[in-house]
Amino acid sequence: MIAAHALLREATIQKHEQVDAAFARFDLSDRRSYMSFLSAHARTLGAIELALATAPAGFPRFRTRLGCLASDLAALGATWPEAMGLSDHFSAAALFGMLYVAEGSRLGGGVLAARVSRPMPTSYLGAVHLKGEWRDLLFAIDAAALDQQQIWHDEMIDGASRTFDLYMQSAAKEGLAVA
Repeated sequence: MIAAHALLREATIQKHEQVDAAFARFDLSDRRSYMSFLSAHARTLGAIELALATAPAGFPRFRTRLGCLASDLAALGATWPEAMGLSDHFSAAALFGMLYVAEGSRLGGGVLAARVSRPMPTSYLGAVHLKGEWRDLLFAIDAAALDQQQIWHDEMIDGASRTFDLYMQSAAKEGLAVA
């Protein structure tokens, strides 16, 4: 049987590519575009971390990045945007999918930070995974999914898909949606 994290990656590859394409349109060397990039992430991550705070006991721990975002936005003179609204409840399985997407967004942070013109702040993009964190999260997802019914897997994929959709909606609010 395919590992749950591999199933997530496979089931959401198209949405992931759409989000990457949308956010690649931000010019991180331009102050205004970089502020929009950070605002889009803040709007999304604010909603995600609020939802993840409702996770049941035993859910994997994660390091919040909201403080890094707030610091970077403040340093640029930008205000904190209102978080995107999440209309539906997320089951524990869906929260695993959401966490997969949110923590996956850290993976390219270090690469993106190098594209930011100095002296603009990069604490958010620089908040990459510590050694072993990503691997541990994938193991936790796989362990949680072990012996679960198909509905659980479907909810996990739905949570990841809705999280990618949230990122797309936030990019659109900044005027940078991709069809």
